[in-house]
Amino acid sequence: MQEYDVALKLLLRGSAKLTMRELTGTTIETWLDVEMPKVRNCRVDLLGETSESGLVHLELQSGNDATMALRMAEYCLSIFRVFGRFPRQVLLYVGEAPLRMESELRGSDFWFRYRTIDIRDLDGERLLESEQAGDNVIAILARLRDHKDAVRRIVERIAGLVAADRETALGQLLILAGLRHLEESVEQEARKMPILNDILDNKVLGREFKRGREEGRLEGRLEGKLEGRLEILRLLIERRFGAIPRWAEARLAGCSITDLEDLSVRVLDAQRLEDLLK
Repeated sequence: MQEYDVALKLLLRGSAKLTMRELTGTTIETWLDVEMPKVRNCRVDLLGETSESGLVHLELQSGNDATMALRMAEYCLSIFRVFGRFPRQVLLYVGEAPLRMESELRGSDFWFRYRTIDIRDLDGERLLESEQAGDNVIAILARLRDHKDAVRRIVERIAGLVAADRETALGQLLILAGLRHLEESVEQEARKMPILNDILDNKVLGREFKRGREEGRLEGRLEGKLEGRLEILRLLIERRFGAIPRWAEARLAGCSITDLEDLSVRVLDAQRLEDLLK
């Protein structure tokens, strides 16, 4: 599920302004990159600051976790320890199974709670009407009257973006569509847009991205998965730091799938490419 987390974080930190307002009731002025000090790693998914200096913590979850309330409480206290302010907390559930997680902890003298939102409860039609492509892409996970029609509208919107943004947006849509088993619908609609054909055929979003799913042998699936993760990470690095130098390409070529998953998360927080690949 790592690629879904990365795609959603990039969208929510980027152009999905309406989605963030729907989730939190406010607008994030500044995103804060911080790893909370703790005995074990306590890295929150998204932490932002509003124009009124309030903190908003958004955590993404693709499966039901019986310990989620405890984790959210730990995040809350860690954030307070660093900033001296309690955050407004939202758990955004994007999984396919019904949401079954508690959103509070209760004791005789203790009560902690946070807001839990199933992304399917968001109004997808409203997100489709947004002028921001990020909101349009996230609509694929929300409540929709007609998913196939929504896919068509989102792909049309992506085709109208400037060239530099088309590949990123289509890649994010393909990733999120996997959570709703709509990858084929996305590809079919994209094929109708001549301007998107080259993107689907290139090694980032085409053959390499799908090889693990298309090849029947285990070796082919593993190789395709590794190549797909590597190309997605390259795309993220290029968007964050620009062209990838030779020394960085050499470092990435020696990475395992686990290494690539870790780097895909850390690329959002790294200040320099040297820090990411040290």
